[in-house]
Amino acid sequence: MAPRLTLQTILEAIPTVKKVYFQPPPTLQMEYPCIRYRLDDIEIHHANNKPYKHENRYEIMVITRDADNSIVDVIKTIPTVAFDRSYTADNLYHFVFRLFF
Repeated sequence: MAPRLTLQTILEAIPTVKKVYFQPPPTLQMEYPCIRYRLDDIEIHHANNKPYKHENRYEIMVITRDADNSIVDVIKTIPTVAFDRSYTADNLYHFVFRLFF
């Protein structure tokens, strides 16, 4: 299975998540609580002027109406995840993480 599809499966298995969206279009009406994620960066390692390894970094955003949602606690346990920031917009709480996967 492709790494992104594996990540999709992991995120969909988190309890209380209604939907998981990969790079949704701005016109899509999302259901909350949800996870929205996108490819954020590709880190390419070089040796002898040739690429030999690459790592995809994803931005994972938990969007919820509840500031103390358990989804955030589950995301924090994923290996190689790092918390980036949180903010509130349109009466929704946004928790942003970065993940190499």
